[in-house]
Amino acid sequence: MLAYDYPLLDVFWTITVVSLWIAWIMCVFHVIGDIFRNREMGGGAKALWTTFVLLVPWLGVLVYLAVNGRSMNERDSLRRQVPYDSYSYAQDVASANSGASAEERARLA
Repeated sequence: MLAYDYPLLDVFWTITVVSLWIAWIMCVFHVIGDIFRNREMGGGAKALWTTFVLLVPWLGVLVYLAVNGRSMNERDSLRRQVPYDSYSYAQDVASANSGASAEERARLA
């Protein structure tokens, strides 16, 4: 295929469509991950939501976001907060044990 067979506007349109398609796929995976992360939902509800999202992706994702959008945001912010809490806990434990003597460390090793 030569450059004059595929004009610049068609290249731009193709890049736009592919980018939107990738963003949509990422959104579907994010919703499916949130379905399985939701602890308030039972196994049957998770199975129904997953089936709905996979069989009718456009409608399934939009309905899920309309119904669970706010709680999805809360779960996502809690999930992102956990590593920082773990990091501060590890720092506290490490600083508490920094006064241990060399004999204690050798004995523990």
